[in-house]
Amino acid sequence: MSPHKSTKKADALGQLLSISEKWYQQLEAGEIPSISLATRTKRNLAYDEQHEVWKLGDLERNRAAATEKSARHILRMAYTIGFLKHQITYDRSSTLREMYYISEGWKKAKFSDQHESNMLVEDLEILTDTQREHFNLRPEENGASIFGPIELREQTRRGPKKIHCQDDVGEAGYQIPTTVEQLDLLDHDADVVIAIETGGMYARLIENQFDERCNAILVHLKGQPARSTRRLLNRIYDRFELPITVFTDGDPWSYRIFASVAYGSIKSAHISDLLATPSAQFIGVQPSDIREYNLPSDKLNERDITALKAELTDPRFMTDYWTEQIHIQLQLNVKSEQQAFASRGLDFVTDEYLPSRLADLGVRLR
Repeated sequence: MSPHKSTKKADALGQLLSISEKWYQQLEAGEIPSISLATRTKRNLAYDEQHEVWKLGDLERNRAAATEKSARHILRMAYTIGFLKHQITYDRSSTLREMYYISEGWKKAKFSDQHESNMLVEDLEILTDTQREHFNLRPEENGASIFGPIELREQTRRGPKKIHCQDDVGEAGYQIPTTVEQLDLLDHDADVVIAIETGGMYARLIENQFDERCNAILVHLKGQPARSTRRLLNRIYDRFELPITVFTDGDPWSYRIFASVAYGSIKSAHISDLLATPSAQFIGVQPSDIREYNLPSDKLNERDITALKAELTDPRFMTDYWTEQIHIQLQLNVKSEQQAFASRGLDFVTDEYLPSRLADLGVRLR
C-alpha cells in the first residue's frame, strides 16, 4: 500500500471511530446517544459559489436513541463502523452488496434492504467528510469505459502500468475502475471529452472514428453514471482543462444524467466538489432538435411529465436554457433517443450533428 493511500485510510478510520467515541462520551455524561445528520432533500441544496456546484445546505435532523427506530439506526451505524474498522485495519475490501449480506448476521442491527444500508454508508461519508472508497467499500462493477487519445498509469497488484486508451485497448475501450484515485493522468492529444449515455451511441462514435477525426476522448456513462465515472471526468478537467460535454437522450431522466455530471446529484451532494464538473456542457438531444430534425419520438408518459415539471423547480435546472427547453418538451409532448438520429443516416450524428453542436458551444476542433 502506498504511503498516500495508507494515510487516507488511517484518517478515514480515525474519523469513523470519532463517531463512536462521541456516543461513549454521551453515555458517560448520562445522555441518550444521538447523532446529527444533514438533511438530504432538494430543499437542503445550496449553491457553493467557490466550487460552482450544488451541495448540502445547513439543515440537519437529530437522531437520538430515545425511540426504537432511532436506537436501531444508531445500533446499525455502530455495527457498520465496526465492520469498516476491520476492513481498514486488515486492508480488506468489499462491495456495498457484500456488506449488506454480511449485515444479515447482525441480528437486531440487520438492515431491511440494501437501500437502507447504502443510505447509512452515505451518512457516514457526510459525518466523516470521507469518500466510502477510503473505507475500502466499492459498488458493483459498473462497466463504464473510456476510449480516445489519453494516456494514464494504473497502479495494479503487479505494479504501475501505462495504458493509452486508443493504442492499448480493444474497441470497447479501457474499463474505468471502481476507484479512480489509483490512476495517474499522464498526457492527452484531445480537444474535447464527450460523455455518452448509451452503449449504442458510444460504439457508433468509435466505429465512425470520431475519436480520431475530432480528437475526442469518448466516455461511456452506461446510463446514470457511477461515482467513479463522474470522478474521472472531474479529474480529467482539473488535470487538462479540456471541455467536458455530455451527450444523452432527450428525456427528463437523461437531463438528470447531465445534471449529475455537471452539478452533482442530491444523493452525493456532500462530495459534489469531487464528483461534479460545473463547466460540463449539454450536447444531448434537445426538445428543439426533435422538432427541427423531425426525429422519431414517443409520447411523454405521466412519469415523464411529472419529472419535467419537477425539474422546473430543481435548482440545477433553473437557467433560461433549461426553462425554455423543458417548456418546449411539455408543449410537444414527446421524447426522443440518441439513436433517433439514425433516421437521417448512420453518419449524420458524427458528420453533422455533433460537430455543429460543439461549434455552437465554442469547442474548437482541429
